[in-house]
Amino acid sequence: MNKEMLTLSPADLAHMLRTATDWLGVYREQVNALNVYPVPDGDTGTNMHLTMQSVRRELDTCDETLMPSVARAISYGALLGARGNSGVILSQLLKGFAETLKDQKSVDAGTLIAAFAAAQKAGYGAVMKPVEGTILTVARGVADGAASVTDKAATIDTVLEQSLFGGQKLLDQTPEMLPALKQAGVIDSGGQGYLYLVQGMLAALRGEALPEAPDVTSYAQQQFDNEEFGYCTEFLMSEATKPIEEIRELVTPFGDSLLVVGAEGYVKGHIHTNEPDALLAMVGRYGRMLKTKVEDMSEQHTEILGMTGAAARAEEEVPESGLVAVASGYGLVKLFRSLGARIVSGGQTANPSVQDIVDAVRSVSAKKVLILPNNKNVLMAAEKAMELMEGRAVVVPTRTLGQGVGAALAFNADADAESLKAEMTESAAKVTTFEVTRASRTTNITTKDGRTLAITEGDVIGLQDDELMQAGGSPEDSVLEMLNRGYSGQEVITVFGGPQKTLEDLEALSGRIEKEFPMAELEAHAGGPDLYDYLVTIE
Repeated sequence: MNKEMLTLSPADLAHMLRTATDWLGVYREQVNALNVYPVPDGDTGTNMHLTMQSVRRELDTCDETLMPSVARAISYGALLGARGNSGVILSQLLKGFAETLKDQKSVDAGTLIAAFAAAQKAGYGAVMKPVEGTILTVARGVADGAASVTDKAATIDTVLEQSLFGGQKLLDQTPEMLPALKQAGVIDSGGQGYLYLVQGMLAALRGEALPEAPDVTSYAQQQFDNEEFGYCTEFLMSEATKPIEEIRELVTPFGDSLLVVGAEGYVKGHIHTNEPDALLAMVGRYGRMLKTKVEDMSEQHTEILGMTGAAARAEEEVPESGLVAVASGYGLVKLFRSLGARIVSGGQTANPSVQDIVDAVRSVSAKKVLILPNNKNVLMAAEKAMELMEGRAVVVPTRTLGQGVGAALAFNADADAESLKAEMTESAAKVTTFEVTRASRTTNITTKDGRTLAITEGDVIGLQDDELMQAGGSPEDSVLEMLNRGYSGQEVITVFGGPQKTLEDLEALSGRIEKEFPMAELEAHAGGPDLYDYLVTIE
């Protein structure tokens, strides 16, 4: 690209945002290390990068010859992929930015200035109680810097350069605006992440190569205790039956750091709470829950601090084996973590990238790392990540979350990874997994035992080890029907309730299972995977 460009085509803009995503990725861990506000959970860089990766996925499938298509990819991708407080706010900044461009054929200096101004306005408008010293302040600085360019014949390069100057000026002042930043001696992490995105856009325009990632040896979170509210809870919902404003009012009493935003029929929510089960069950009554994420912030805090100086520890004595697991659903995530796994967020319809898995492997201090893909659609990405790690990773080919749990139960950090692979694969094979979800289309399917099922879109369906086995009835009926077909004397039945299932639902189902299978030991947990009513394993 040419830094003297006066206008950007839709394809130019898409290229700049892809580069900006990669640029932020280089500095992701540095941004994580700065993160102390609103809570010191050390994931701002990760969440902003994941949000931008979702934008890039939409850009990769849009029509780059049309600005409305590129603008929609930016806004839609950001909303669907928004992660964490910083990611949700970033999604709104990008929404405002894209709204300004959607009716244009190209972007000139004046349009870009207006887009940065609209981004700032949308960001402030999304937050119930805007706080200065955050990403919002830096977005205002970026907009002010862009607005300082008054020459109507200015180049895109000039606008981006002045945007960076304006943003950096306010970023440097953030410690004086927020006591937590001053206490830690850092600038705002979200604001720094936003500037890296603008910096990446400018680098794309100038044809600059990606820099080397800086070494991160200390994290500001070390100075802070855990917060009052223990769970960072997020949801993405479609087909909402209540306006966003009413959903926001319903969620508000559950905690703080609240953001509820939406577009194109989707509602995205983020809140810090001590009652994730009740919150998700309540929200789930008013739409179709597509995705949830609940992080125990104390565990997350400990895990991130454990990554501090991982490179510096490379020459010290490290365990023989480490573990990485792909999972969703906070109950399952907590279980995998308790078994020693580093988590890559993902699963059905939300497959992680090869790079996500590689990054997780690199963060684990061990001679070799075993990867549990836990989904047949993630297996290929896991194997590619293994190739890229050049002998430092091994894939245990788990195809369901149930198999993944079985494999993780056999993990031993002191054992050799190659021998562990065989043991974990054998352990996974002993687990039968039942999943209850909803049909995405109307069809007729013949099961592997010869039955023909007539299925209507939206029907409850039951799968055994990824093979369709049941259709119709209630989710609870589906569980019992599949257990009656698949149970053959196994010792333990484990049930995970999905995000739309209340504790009362889980208790009622547990009672039915105990009555019909009195010889089995039953374990029941909240926090099952997204898009599922129940996940059940027998072993």
